Amino acid sequence: MRFREVVIFSGQRFQVPQGIQRIDHRSTHGWQLRYAGTKLFSDHTTDGSGAEKALNLAMDELQKRIRNTPPASRLQRAPSKHKRNDLPVGISGPVVRLRKGGTVRDCSLSVLLPRFGQASQRKSVYIATENTYTVEKFQQALDKAVALREKAERVYQKAELAAAKAGALDLKRQLKR
Repeated sequence: MRFREVVIFSGQRFQVPQGIQRIDHRSTHGWQLRYAGTKLFSDHTTDGSGAEKALNLAMDELQKRIRNTPPASRLQRAPSKHKRNDLPVGISGPVVRLRKGGTVRDCSLSVLLPRFGQASQRKSVYIATENTYTVEKFQQALDKAVALREKAERVYQKAELAAAKAGALDLKRQLKR
């Protein structure tokens, strides 16, 4: 989990994990937890002397929420509104192209494979040439494309969960210091 240094109005410095923000506005002074909802942990003082205690409470709550809440996935679950076909999320096509030096066009589906912490990868699933194209071949290619996408999503979600757990462990280590 990433931490940053926050200097509050009284001059005190704190190492604060992501997901916790400082609120200093008129008569409101405290730490706001922004993970699986929001909650304010007030300093209960106007001079900032309760900031450390409030931050510790906020970090305890953050740790609890990380443990008990599955991470919010960034994977797209439904097709975009502007998608003009009935293909599943992450699959587009058929793409028809004439390869360099070729005389017959071929068709394929394009599959976007998400990778956690990296750029998505695009794979092409061959359907047939324009002379051999059939509905059955299209369905076989679509099934293969869906399987590729589902496998990539499972790997992504597993890595996402591992990263969340590592963040919780890192936060726990930071709290023990």
